[in-house]
Amino acid sequence: MELLEHLQVGFASALTWSNVLYCFAGVTLGTLVGVLPGIGPVATIAMLLPITYGLPPTAALIMLAGIYYGAQYGGSTAAILVNLPGESSSLVTCIDGHAMAKNGRAGAALGIAAIGSFFAGTVATLVIAAAAAPLAELALKFGPAEYFSLMVLGLIAAVVLAQGDILKAVAMTLLGLLLGLVGIDVNSGEERFTFGMPQLADGISFVVISMGIFGLGEIIYNLERERQKSREVAIRGVGRVLPTREDYARSWKPVLRGTTLGTVLGVLPGGGAMLGSFTSYMVEKRLARDRSRFGKGAIEGVAGPESANNAGAQTSFIPLLVMGLPSNAVMALMIGAMMIHGIVPGPQVMGERPELFWGLIASMWIGNALLLLLNLPLIGVWVRLLAVPYRMLYPAILLLCCIGVFSVNNSLFDVLLMVGFGFLGYLFIRLRCEPAPLLLGFVLGPMMEENLRRAMLLSRGDATVFFTRPLSLTLLLMALALVLVMVLPSIRATREVAFQD
Repeated sequence: MELLEHLQVGFASALTWSNVLYCFAGVTLGTLVGVLPGIGPVATIAMLLPITYGLPPTAALIMLAGIYYGAQYGGSTAAILVNLPGESSSLVTCIDGHAMAKNGRAGAALGIAAIGSFFAGTVATLVIAAAAAPLAELALKFGPAEYFSLMVLGLIAAVVLAQGDILKAVAMTLLGLLLGLVGIDVNSGEERFTFGMPQLADGISFVVISMGIFGLGEIIYNLERERQKSREVAIRGVGRVLPTREDYARSWKPVLRGTTLGTVLGVLPGGGAMLGSFTSYMVEKRLARDRSRFGKGAIEGVAGPESANNAGAQTSFIPLLVMGLPSNAVMALMIGAMMIHGIVPGPQVMGERPELFWGLIASMWIGNALLLLLNLPLIGVWVRLLAVPYRMLYPAILLLCCIGVFSVNNSLFDVLLMVGFGFLGYLFIRLRCEPAPLLLGFVLGPMMEENLRRAMLLSRGDATVFFTRPLSLTLLLMALALVLVMVLPSIRATREVAFQD
């Protein structure tokens, strides 16, 4: 009954005309950036952060959330039609989705992707609603020591689940932690790492670093990639969109399995939608009676991963809403949006701002319904958008980045700093260093430092407080177990092969 009361509050907030409009704008824009390869939800949300200053907090978060899970829908369109994943989580969909398109069954692939995504998103949102209140009550029992240990566990898990070399992921996380220390120390009042620049006294702006690394860095890299290999889009006949009865018979089990895997893996730091889609594809291939069908147009290879990545995108909101901790780069941007509006992320939001907390959850059901209505009838529109050259898009993206950063503090220094981080982001891409751990470290660094100092003050300098409190000790032991497991040669080899595949 309590859950129904909470959802009633949520739907009362989410179903206002303004919030429905912002939800529609978010999922439409999310689908658009998912369809167009090379933009992505991280860069889009980073660019739109300054715009949310003038919006009500609930509307801003509903729109940004819609962009994120809307991009999971849109990413499948580019993956199926032109073999280019609009979103990283749609990479696996290219394998069998594009093969189906070559066989003249693009419509069936797009249809099962949309239906599976809708089902998975709906179920995952129900899980969020059911788990939110109990987990928030547990989170209220956390003290500074427990929060510090939880953040340590989160960063280590993000490193373990990051793509590429582990040492590079560790280096990116440490760099993010160091960047988070720039500015005036709250306790001593001393400047740290400002190099005598007064503009850095307040620290590096979250908008600057996110727009630079994920906005400008992606622009530079995509322009270079398009110059080396032009993107040719063959507009084929999509054909029948609704899958056949045989397609449904082959797909319903993969949809259920993908939804389950995505729901569980989406909660993990650094995991999110991409890990769920990869795992789902491997599971479906192992369970198939005829594995030779995979890679040649097996509809299970579309239904499972697409369900998993949408479920993972939804449940990645659980750590954000319940604990105030980001599980991936998009959730770090969402925390930035909450801070812009003076909202301290954490379990207290449920009690202090129930209309925001439950309104955001209720909006996910509305958004998933809107996405299903958008994706099936408008497939022809998305197909034509794929023909737009990237060189025609990047000037507008660049202009939005510059205007957005300048509007935050009316500072030209911030724009120049964004340009510097843009080249740094391009360098990271060229060196195959995933930038997401850097952003997580940048967001969690100040929070870790604050909770570390608070725990030490409360214990009067006794560092054993992290090991004598049962919950804190459990979290640290879990972090240690992750490190020890990854040291094992067999586990490391399996991880490298999995990410390479």
